[in-house]
Amino acid sequence: MRKNLKEARQKAGMTQQEVADRLGISLVYYQKIESGSRTGDFEIWDSLEDLFIVHQRMLRENV
Repeated sequence: MRKNLKEARQKAGMTQQEVADRLGISLVYYQKIESGSRTGDFEIWDSLEDLFIVHQRMLRENV
């Protein structure tokens, strides 16, 4: 599980669906990224970094 990604989303007060909508991807795909079962492409991580103002290296950590 990508704990830092989940925490950043929750700190931003966003649901998984809201993040998926902002990224233009499906909820299921975002859930897989957050759970760590999918890596996601660079554009998604760049967008997540901008959305949460957290470096993607931190967001990508699997804990």
